[in-house]
Amino acid sequence: MATISKFVTNRGPSKKLTSPPLIDITSNHKPVISASMPAKMKPSQGLSLISITDASFMSWSAKDAVDLAKFHPIPCIFAMTLLFFMGVEYTLFMVPSSSPPFDLGFIATEPLHRLLSAWPALNTLLAALNTVFVGMQTSYILWTWLVEGRPRATISALFMFTCRGILGYSTQLPLPQGFLGSGVDFPVGNVSFFLFFSGHVAGSVIASLDMRRVKRLEMAWLFDSLNALQMVRLLGTRGHYTIDLAVGVGAGMLFDSLAGKYEESKRSSLTKEGLVQQQHD
Repeated sequence: MATISKFVTNRGPSKKLTSPPLIDITSNHKPVISASMPAKMKPSQGLSLISITDASFMSWSAKDAVDLAKFHPIPCIFAMTLLFFMGVEYTLFMVPSSSPPFDLGFIATEPLHRLLSAWPALNTLLAALNTVFVGMQTSYILWTWLVEGRPRATISALFMFTCRGILGYSTQLPLPQGFLGSGVDFPVGNVSFFLFFSGHVAGSVIASLDMRRVKRLEMAWLFDSLNALQMVRLLGTRGHYTIDLAVGVGAGMLFDSLAGKYEESKRSSLTKEGLVQQQHD
């Protein structure tokens, strides 16, 4: 059986391995039966036919563990953080239902919150600047579609805001204590809004990813920097919980990826339709 490090890092054929893996995923991402697979096992039959002696971990050695930590440190770090947070989770005192949520972002930005509370004009100025930044995001995303003819960022934003609306309505979080609103903040007019998740952050991530895709790196770094400042301000004004902002970053990445897959599927579908039409003609 191949070691863990050999199995993950192997880029070529598995013939040189003394005992190749049961399933070799290096061949165009399609499962291939190797020489060490039992003759009776078929790809469709799955795990029930694997005996304990054929299990991968039976061939692991101390060197494999060292190689795993050497060549794949990030998964090892994640494994340690998993154990750490399991300990934290199972020994944590739950926040009572009568108390406000515990939020590390609120604790970290408490000085900013006090400053904005004492200086409403500064809060209004930052809110206005944030609205300008949201306008920049929106303008760029629409520009890529209407002017440049690249709809991916627009599709991504549509996916994202639809999902945000569903989730935000499904679980309506309480407004954080100490919220500092402003009539010039987006959405303008002190209207209600969904807390989970942050559309401000997700929209900025979508725009930044598109900029990187077309090598507009300076603009991307500018948007990332403004997005980071935006997140600090949202925490300082208690406009979002930390989890809203973190999920906003992930949502921007997720829906950008989904929009890319959507474009690929439509191109593939159109290509197939074109081939079929040519055959009929």
